[in-house]
Amino acid sequence: MIVGTRKTLAEIQGMVRGYDRILLAGCDTCVAECAAGGKKEVAEMAAALQLLFCQAGQNKDIREVSVDRQCIQEFLLDVVVAGEQADAVVSLACGAGVQALAALLPNTPVFPGLNTLFIGETAARGMWLENCRGCGDCVLGETGGICPVSRCAKSLSNGPCGGAKEGLCEINISLKLDPPAPCAWLQIYDRLKALGQLDRLTLVRPPKDWSKADSSGPRRVIRPDQQA
Repeated sequence: MIVGTRKTLAEIQGMVRGYDRILLAGCDTCVAECAAGGKKEVAEMAAALQLLFCQAGQNKDIREVSVDRQCIQEFLLDVVVAGEQADAVVSLACGAGVQALAALLPNTPVFPGLNTLFIGETAARGMWLENCRGCGDCVLGETGGICPVSRCAKSLSNGPCGGAKEGLCEINISLKLDPPAPCAWLQIYDRLKALGQLDRLTLVRPPKDWSKADSSGPRRVIRPDQQA
C-alpha cells in the first residue's frame, strides 16, 4: 500500500486561500488505511478548514467527495464532475492520484493534501514500514523474502556492513529511532538459515541494474496483450 501523511492545515489553507469553492477529494484505499486521506479524513479536514476560514472572516464553499481509487481514471468520474464545479481541488490521495485527477481537470487547479512517503506494510495498528522501494529489479527470491534495498539503511547487495550492534542497524541507532530498525542482513541470514539456504550468501551479486528504477524518468508497464 502507499503510505502518506497529511500536510498541515496552515499549508493547505495557504494553497487555496484565493479560491471560494473548494473540493476536497479523498481516496478510500491506500491512504485511507493509513488514516491520511479516506472519507473520514476528508470530513475532518473540511470541518477544520471551514473553521480556519471562518476565524479569518472568510466564507468558503467547501465540498467533499471520495472514491475507491484516485489513481484509476474510471473511478474518477464523480470527482471530475464535482471538480469542474469548483474553483480548486485538494486531493487527499497519493501523488499518483493527484496527477491522475489533475490530468482530467485541465482548467481547475489541483493541490496535494498529503505528502506521499513510500510503499509500505501495515506492521501494527498505526504503524507502517517501508519494505519495498519499487526498484524494478527484485532480489527477494535470493534474500529470503527480505529486501536489502529498502530495509538495509545502506541498500547493500552483498552482505552486512559490519556496524550492527546487538542485531540493530547502526544508522538507526544513531538516529535514535523508536523502535530502532534491526539489521536487514542479519534478518536475511536468519531467514536463509531457517530455510536451509545459507549457500545463497556465497553468491556475489553484480552491481544492481538501477536503469529499471526511477533513474531514467517516469516508468510505465504495459500488458503484453495491450501492446500494438
